[in-house]
Amino acid sequence: MSIFSRMSDIINSNINAILDKAEDPEKMVRLIIQEMEEALVEVRSTSARAIADRKELERRRDWQDAEAQEWERKAEVAVVKGRDDLAKGALVESNKAREAISSLSEELEVLEGTLAKLNEDVGALQAKIKDAKARQNAIIVRGKAAQTRLGVRRTLSDHNIDDAIARFELYERKMDDLEGEIEAYDMGQKTLSDEIAELETDEDVDEQLNELKARMAGQNDTGADVVEVNSNNN
Repeated sequence: MSIFSRMSDIINSNINAILDKAEDPEKMVRLIIQEMEEALVEVRSTSARAIADRKELERRRDWQDAEAQEWERKAEVAVVKGRDDLAKGALVESNKAREAISSLSEELEVLEGTLAKLNEDVGALQAKIKDAKARQNAIIVRGKAAQTRLGVRRTLSDHNIDDAIARFELYERKMDDLEGEIEAYDMGQKTLSDEIAELETDEDVDEQLNELKARMAGQNDTGADVVEVNSNNN
């Protein structure tokens, strides 16, 4: 499993823990980005150690290569001097150096693969951090909105709205009863304004009555004249 995968598991577990107890969306997002940045630092530290290991292996390989060449040179000198026994010993040492070079080369190949993967991990983490920071404000707004909605839902759950409305209507009914009692006390009791208003109303009614009588009298007079004319004509 790559270091990035391991770090992703750590980040995800920490994020889940944060989400479970999150109350401040802004703090939550900031902590998530902080976790990712800390993971990036660790991956870079691992990469730095791997690069240092690669340099050490390259130095050891170069030293073994120089040793192999030097023992081959010594074997040639021994052959020239007619000392085949020394030449054989030098060749043995040269072979040992070549074997060490082969082993170091294999280690370097594995290390190069690790560094390539670490480089991908660093790039992926940087991209994720950049994306998270770009979406940070939107996530904060959404988180705050969600927290507000959750608070409203909890409030509605903790307080029965139907009961509240029923109590409100009951209070309205009590006000109606109280106002009814007040009006009942006022029944049959006339104020000065009420009595004057009645007088004005009586005057209006009297005037209307007189006008009605006058119209009716006029109509009777007209009818009588018509009857008298008809009589004379006959």
